[in-house]
Amino acid sequence: MSVFSERLQKRRLLKDWSKSSTAEKLGISAQRYSNWEYGSRQPDYDMLTQIAELFDTTTDYLTGKTDDPDLHTGKDNDTLTWEDLGMPYKGKIPEELKATYADIAKGYFKRHPEYLNKD
Repeated sequence: MSVFSERLQKRRLLKDWSKSSTAEKLGISAQRYSNWEYGSRQPDYDMLTQIAELFDTTTDYLTGKTDDPDLHTGKDNDTLTWEDLGMPYKGKIPEELKATYADIAKGYFKRHPEYLNKD
């Protein structure tokens, strides 16, 4: 059994889904899905991306490139993003707000220097 087929099965079982219901969610036949879990076939890149999205993981995890199944969206676990705060900017601060947010951050760290990263 390949890393991919093992991890595919593991993620499906974590969701408590049957092979046929998983196949249905992906819009494919149960036989096609079963072939992936048995390791006799591999999905194409587009389908691999859909599988990762369905199972809330990454293609890197499914293919064995990493052992971390969690989605990080390109950030480390300690990074706070606009989405974490429920802000509508989708990770980008509008140009007209950059100076305002920089001033807020500077003021905060003047009052709380213990939180500055001094590495």
